[in-house]
Amino acid sequence: MISFIVPAYNEELELPATLEAIRAAAQHRKHEIIVVDDASTDKTATIAQSAGVKLVSINRRQIAAARNAGARASTGEILFFVDADTRINEKHVAGAVDAIEAGRPGGSARIAIGGVVPTWARISLKVFCVVYFALGLGAGAFLFTTRRDFDAVGGFDETLFIGEEVYFSLALRKLGRLKILREPVLTSGRKLRMYSAREVLGNTVRVLFRGPRAARSREGLHLWYDGKREQRSAFAKCQSGSDIRRDEWI
Repeated sequence: MISFIVPAYNEELELPATLEAIRAAAQHRKHEIIVVDDASTDKTATIAQSAGVKLVSINRRQIAAARNAGARASTGEILFFVDADTRINEKHVAGAVDAIEAGRPGGSARIAIGGVVPTWARISLKVFCVVYFALGLGAGAFLFTTRRDFDAVGGFDETLFIGEEVYFSLALRKLGRLKILREPVLTSGRKLRMYSAREVLGNTVRVLFRGPRAARSREGLHLWYDGKREQRSAFAKCQSGSDIRRDEWI
């Protein structure tokens, strides 16, 4: 059994296609999909119920807590954590399962951005991701592991409001080398369109300067927690990871 855990806050726009992509990616495997609705004020919960997936409701407004709640409600031996604005395909599922069967404790995938983003954002992301993936860390948009190893590392650190995927990756790396799939997942990149370069880079620098203290409070993390959403899907012309050209990889 494979469990797909989708944390969601006000994701009525992106969630339907994300669930459709997961179903298509896992259609030949026994699986379950769990949507963790973390205090949404839109139709996120209704959409999840209408889609026939398992719905877990919490009121934490914290991504680490949402992922852990989904893991607790799951029954699978392999856990996939997929953000509600991220599309995966069958290559990601197959690659992850192969990695697990080869003894890896878990892993992630490279990412590609859906929709147009400013040049400064694309260049900054390319530089960041070259360094990030070279360090063998998993991207929060898509992570996988076994239930055994998830329990062994204690899940995601709920004292953190950002960067929980980094600490989770570091914990898994103590059990073995992570697998970073070459096939990219497609994520919305909406923050890079909704916020200016000054806001994104300035906020990021402030967080890095403050260190771990910045991650332990929601204060000052409006880029991650203000709930700002676009008015239309970023994936109008590319609904799955299979539509990605190699020159769009980050």
